[in-house]
Amino acid sequence: MSARPSIFSELQRRNVLRAAVLYAGAVWLLAQVITQLGPVFNASQWIARAFLVASAIGFPFWIAFAWFYEFTPQGLKRESAVASDASITRSTGRKLDKWIIAMLALAVVLLLANTFVRKGGTGLQDETASAIPAKSIAVLPFEDLSPGHDHGYFSAGLAEELLNALAKVQDLKVAGRASSFYYGSHNADLRTIGKALNVANVLQGAVRTQGEAVRISVQLVRTQDGFEVWSQSYDGDLDNIFDLQERIARAITDHLKVALTGSEQARLVPVATTSADAYADFVIAQALVNKRVGDSLPRAIVLLQKATTLDPKFARAWAKLAIAYAVLPQYVRADWTASWKISDGAAHRALEINPEEAEAYAALSYNQFSQRHYLAMVEPMQRALQLAPDNSAVSYWAANELAAMGRSRDAEARLKAALNNDPANALLLFYESMMRWRAGDGAGARKILARDSIANSEFALLVLGYLDAAHGHSAVAVDELARAKSTFGSKIPKTDLIEIFRGFAGTPAQREVASKIVAAYPQDDWAPSALLILGEPARSLELFETGKSGLSDGYLNYLWHREDWSRKARQDPAFQGFAQRIGMVEYWKKFGWPDLCKPAPENGPDAFVCR
Repeated sequence: MSARPSIFSELQRRNVLRAAVLYAGAVWLLAQVITQLGPVFNASQWIARAFLVASAIGFPFWIAFAWFYEFTPQGLKRESAVASDASITRSTGRKLDKWIIAMLALAVVLLLANTFVRKGGTGLQDETASAIPAKSIAVLPFEDLSPGHDHGYFSAGLAEELLNALAKVQDLKVAGRASSFYYGSHNADLRTIGKALNVANVLQGAVRTQGEAVRISVQLVRTQDGFEVWSQSYDGDLDNIFDLQERIARAITDHLKVALTGSEQARLVPVATTSADAYADFVIAQALVNKRVGDSLPRAIVLLQKATTLDPKFARAWAKLAIAYAVLPQYVRADWTASWKISDGAAHRALEINPEEAEAYAALSYNQFSQRHYLAMVEPMQRALQLAPDNSAVSYWAANELAAMGRSRDAEARLKAALNNDPANALLLFYESMMRWRAGDGAGARKILARDSIANSEFALLVLGYLDAAHGHSAVAVDELARAKSTFGSKIPKTDLIEIFRGFAGTPAQREVASKIVAAYPQDDWAPSALLILGEPARSLELFETGKSGLSDGYLNYLWHREDWSRKARQDPAFQGFAQRIGMVEYWKKFGWPDLCKPAPENGPDAFVCR
């Protein structure tokens, strides 16, 4: 009598073990496919979970099937009904082995592909971008669900307020406002946002206002798979708007398991004002100041003046008013001297109320910069950076000042740090493209200007125009430069701008015509820069020094490029006295010389040479 086979040998004979391996491999592969392709078709994460649950339930039935049934040349039969000499389990086993090997090969291919995809660049950051931190978030602009759909600025402003509050939490990475709002307003899919901004989560929301009543609905969503981590609606009114924002911010930090320290434990959203109406005006004005162009700044100023009248102790409104007046003459017809005076007064008022108001310090610094007080601009900017190191607007102005002083490498380091947190910020990208242009990296500048958030903008046109001119593409350059400059605050008519740029990119005769046109606009802020690019540095330097323009950045930045017209200006003998008289040399001695110049003490205590 033969010994009864062991259960293990019987499992092997009936190919049950092979069937189990094949089933597990097939489930794993299909799960990977669902996970990878799900977001492409906007499929919810529950589909992958349902598949895994169904597969787990089906596994014992599959094993039972493999035990009780056998494939034969005549079809599927119960194993007990197949004679031992007619069984083809060995042949079936060999076929299963081939299927298992094929499955393993597919698994290896999938793993390798996934590895290389993860190592690929995002298209908006360096290809060596670090892994996305779990405690990271982008706050997208909130949708306006008010009955008249006329509270868009207010809805966006509330989103920005939450972003600002979360940005102060040390244990949480928060993407910059400009980038978050850019992708939110362009309906980008969540995975694109996650990769571009290097965040694991986004906060989406909607605001409905009716009279004094406010409803804020928010959803915290994972960027990798679109899974909704949490959602909630909050009802209140303008009088308790800060409490609503505090509850939302707390819920976000709780769900992301963010550790709160120090003052964060007490409150995330400070009560900025006791006036609901003042806060509503401020929120709208903040969005208008960010917009800058058209009538945005005058409208913002009216709202901020109203807000500070309703609540004279509203520090943030005073600081925002200082910002608005600091840049006003660049966008509308406004007097520089009057704007500086009002801006400085508003900034000092903000700091009397709150000595840690970073934007007030930034406004004071920029006003000093615009007034050519280059030593005095440094301390308030350092204070602003200390208080708000991740504030993109502060970093932009800091880089702006460094670049104008010729410290291109320091400016670019500041820009790169800011872009790491706000990679789609058009102003930061504009200045980064200028730094690449200065460094002789035209290809790098063009790559930056091709990014969606800046492509086809007046900023991109301006830099592309100079790059195209340097490569002999005169007709294209003239069109690009004239279109760009006509939107940058110059009062010179576009027809004359075209002739000026034809002179810049054309023949000596065209240059002479252009020079006469510029002479007709001596009071225009851009006239000194126009003379500079036309190759008349002495006239240019004199016109800027004796004029009243506050565009220190708009003029001084032209001195540090590699083109002949820029080199000619900084090597002109007139530049020595100019730089000494307006305070540039004094600044360089204390804070660092330009990348392209160095002191020449053998020629005098303030002498220098530039290459």
